[in-house]
Amino acid sequence: MFDAFLAADPRSATMVLLLAVVLDAIVGDPLWLPHPVQLMGAVIATATRWILRRFSTPTGQRIAGVGLAIAVVASSGFVAGSIVALARQLHPLLGMLAASILLASCFADRSLRVAADRVLQPTIAGDLDAARSHLSNYVGRDTASLSASEIGRAVLETVAENTTDGITAPLFYAIIGAFFPAIGSVPLAMAYKAASTLDSMVGYKEPPYTHIGRASARLDDILTWLPCRLTVATIALLGGKPIAVWQTCRIQACQDPSPNSGWSECAFAVVLGVQLGGLNYYRGVPKYKPILGRSQREISPDVIYRALFLSRTCFLLWVWVGVAALFCRGH
Repeated sequence: MFDAFLAADPRSATMVLLLAVVLDAIVGDPLWLPHPVQLMGAVIATATRWILRRFSTPTGQRIAGVGLAIAVVASSGFVAGSIVALARQLHPLLGMLAASILLASCFADRSLRVAADRVLQPTIAGDLDAARSHLSNYVGRDTASLSASEIGRAVLETVAENTTDGITAPLFYAIIGAFFPAIGSVPLAMAYKAASTLDSMVGYKEPPYTHIGRASARLDDILTWLPCRLTVATIALLGGKPIAVWQTCRIQACQDPSPNSGWSECAFAVVLGVQLGGLNYYRGVPKYKPILGRSQREISPDVIYRALFLSRTCFLLWVWVGVAALFCRGH
């Protein structure tokens, strides 16, 4: 069955990739359409509750956590690939459509811009209560008392981090998968999406996820490492500050507890001339993140829209590179 995956030839893989990008740009993640991440989240939540009830020791939870990570990532890729294979057996065009829809669901370019705009518009209008309310849907930190500048920092940090997690990393694995006919773009991108979802749900050091989420957090770190560095390099080149980004990231980004998000945020901070990081509160508990970049200007809505432009340009540039590589392979 795996030979029937849509990445069987470069032309089909190219068409699927381009159609997925168009679908994400036009449709995004409509509320009326069930999203694969919702299903992943339900499975992860159910399995996590079962593990926590069944295993009480740190060792048992760690072993179960490894099984959870492997099972969710592997099954997500397999199910997505099976759907494409079945659709293609019914009709090649149906297979292409199914693959494009599933692949588009892995990209968050449009949804990231929509989310940022939902916070920025009331901020610009001076309605900070509405801005804080919208922001609370997208970030884990406490938002009830954030000032306008702190709201801007939260939005920009979200844009910077999700440029890698939600846009370039899934695209990276989609392009890689297109070069392996036995796997394909959709299963590999969906498997990465599952790893990212696992990390966001259970990859915490705090109880009750301290032990059960360790494998998921580590897996996401490993899978995101290379796409993150490539994203940083792309943003640095697009911003015309490759040397400054490298020098600053080498010193400041390494201080961030995450091996990846600090690099993404630092790259955006340097290119935009702003400062990220600092004190945040999570359920009333203060947590300090390392300072990234240098404050040369205020984080205004215009700066954030510039960040969104850089994010989308990076995404489209990678799409172009992927299409060019697949075209060369086809010839």
